[in-house]
Amino acid sequence: MLDAAPTRETLLEVNNIEVIYNHVILVLKGVSLSVPKGAITALLGGNGAGKSTTLKAISGLLKSERGDVTKGSILYRGQNIAEGNPADLVRMGVIQVMEGRHCFEHLTVEENLLTGAYTRASRADVARDLEMVYTYFPRLRERRKSQAGYTSGGEQQMTAIGRALMSRPETILLDEPSMGLAPQLVEQIFEIVREVNDKEGVTFLLAEQNTNVALRYAHTGYILESGRVVMEGTAQDLRENPDVKEFYLGMSDKGRKSFRDVRSYRRRKRWLA
Repeated sequence: MLDAAPTRETLLEVNNIEVIYNHVILVLKGVSLSVPKGAITALLGGNGAGKSTTLKAISGLLKSERGDVTKGSILYRGQNIAEGNPADLVRMGVIQVMEGRHCFEHLTVEENLLTGAYTRASRADVARDLEMVYTYFPRLRERRKSQAGYTSGGEQQMTAIGRALMSRPETILLDEPSMGLAPQLVEQIFEIVREVNDKEGVTFLLAEQNTNVALRYAHTGYILESGRVVMEGTAQDLRENPDVKEFYLGMSDKGRKSFRDVRSYRRRKRWLA
């Protein structure tokens, strides 16, 4: 269990963004969040809350799905990247690991990992980082010559994260790392995320439906519902919040509700902007 992150430099800042798909469908409605350098920040909420859309808005992948940031700003190290090219973001050190464990199925595990280093010139550095990835993911060393399409879901998730690490990122946007994995594998993936964060200093913004696990490994968190941030705080504060316990941590027999059904729920002014 992590304590709240100490005061750090803000690396990524999302300011009151709106996202529209196909010029019609409003998905994000004034989302704001900040990601401190060297911390793990969790973006939480149910399916359809807007978590993946937020990550794609940051990484520049929205346009491939006919989505646009129509309001607000996204700053990385003070530079507005809302209209940035995804390739430029990669060069800046921002890598997204997509939902669904995307791998090149016809390539081996090791070939998949090496695709993450395609922009790097030094073979010695690439070899050293490949060894680093195998240290974090010893299972991938065992499976390095296997076609990725024939590996398990957990091994594919490890491959996707390892490929991101091969680019020597400053920040990883990690989308639904627990999806479709057995609980034991979920814990293993999050333990590795924490270890990479501690030892390599990689900053993580992770979108996750499994609130219980995410809040045990994150420093801070934001909860989204229907395209809005409805609650934020340190991971410890969110774990102890009675509404979060009831709606997201399964500590009530009343079933899941919407925050809009709770009288004590107060929207911030920015949510109504």
